[in-house]
Amino acid sequence: MKFADFHAGQVIEAGPYLVTEDELLQFANAYDPQWFHTDAKAAAEGPFGGLIASGWHTCGIAMRLVALAALEGSESFASPGLDYVKWPNPVRPGDSLRLVANVIDVRRSEKRPTLGILVWQWQLFNQREQVALDLQATSLFRLPSED
Repeated sequence: MKFADFHAGQVIEAGPYLVTEDELLQFANAYDPQWFHTDAKAAAEGPFGGLIASGWHTCGIAMRLVALAALEGSESFASPGLDYVKWPNPVRPGDSLRLVANVIDVRRSEKRPTLGILVWQWQLFNQREQVALDLQATSLFRLPSED
């Protein structure tokens, strides 16, 4: 999508994305090697009753879905960050995740008119309609001047 295609109130959906145990373990072993992400036996006895995905893995899944559904072919080039990120429910092997992205604000920068600013909320829902990820991101777009 191009920057001009976004508007406040817009809802973009993507997915589903199936989380496999192998993928969960690979990510966790590489980037978040905590026992409840990497050790199935110990995790079964832990507070979650089994393996759960790293929250950062969950963010990566959301990023993939957003990139493919909305940012591919766009003028997007960066993000200054997130206003918040929450993981209300854990992601487990076998979960099927779908993205719902709600566009909150779309505008050109007043100081830099060739900069487009998009503020949006991303949520991932599992197959039980539980929210697994909730975040608010800002995306930046390189735009032509308004001659």
